[in-house]
Amino acid sequence: MWEQKLIQTDRGEFEIFEAGNGEPLCVTHLYSEFNERGYHFADRFVEDFKVYLVNLKETGNSTEVIHEDELSMSETSKDLEAIRMALGYDHWNFAGHSTGGMLGLHYAADHPDSLKRLIVGGASATNEYMEHQDSIYCDKNPDNDRLKEIVSVLKSEDVSKEELVQAGREWAEMSLYDPERYEDYFSKPSSGKVAQKRLDYYSNTELSTYDIRENISEITTPTIIFCGKYDSQCPFVFSEEIFHLVPNSSFYIFENSDHLPHIEEKEKFSEMVKDFNCLV
Repeated sequence: MWEQKLIQTDRGEFEIFEAGNGEPLCVTHLYSEFNERGYHFADRFVEDFKVYLVNLKETGNSTEVIHEDELSMSETSKDLEAIRMALGYDHWNFAGHSTGGMLGLHYAADHPDSLKRLIVGGASATNEYMEHQDSIYCDKNPDNDRLKEIVSVLKSEDVSKEELVQAGREWAEMSLYDPERYEDYFSKPSSGKVAQKRLDYYSNTELSTYDIRENISEITTPTIIFCGKYDSQCPFVFSEEIFHLVPNSSFYIFENSDHLPHIEEKEKFSEMVKDFNCLV
């Protein structure tokens, strides 16, 4: 189990969960809520880092927002800075996957002196991933109609717990290279449920203008970019683009993964984390 703490900052109170030893590492996701069971992605870093799994505003026991724009990546980056300072670190590391990775890129561009290392996977620096036919979010993708049905179920207040669980499982299976291994991959309890208010803000407000390609070309932090070759949420080409844009970055490709290489290729992922720990 992860240890829960409440951190008071000048931007509000934040719930965090700690585990591991070593250099400090921040892990979060733009619209997920965590608890003491941890998070499959964050779990992969505990052997090498002291991991702080952060519940952002409007998630868990963290403070609520007064204005909606507090949910933006820019404002959330300021929250992460406040948490770092409250914890007493001059700098720390950041690991993010999917929109957590997008937030990490934003954070590194906005606060270059705060990060010692950055690792980002399954992400995009532009909203164009939504229109790529290999993404399940694109209308032209054969799985898109079913995905929309699944999202409707997850947002509904009139469905059973069993229906919610099945919908969540089917969404996850769409993001696996080998969906038949679902039971094996997710046998360990974890957290990371969707925080709907944050997802709605991202989808309805921020996504339409999301493009940080120019910003990330200024990142000075040593960076690892990784991606599953068959990523069906943020297709591979978008991680490849990030790699080409971010100076001083390395690119790790997971040949037998979709969107979740930290689950699908655990041993190779652990090797990458070891390399990340030594990055200078």
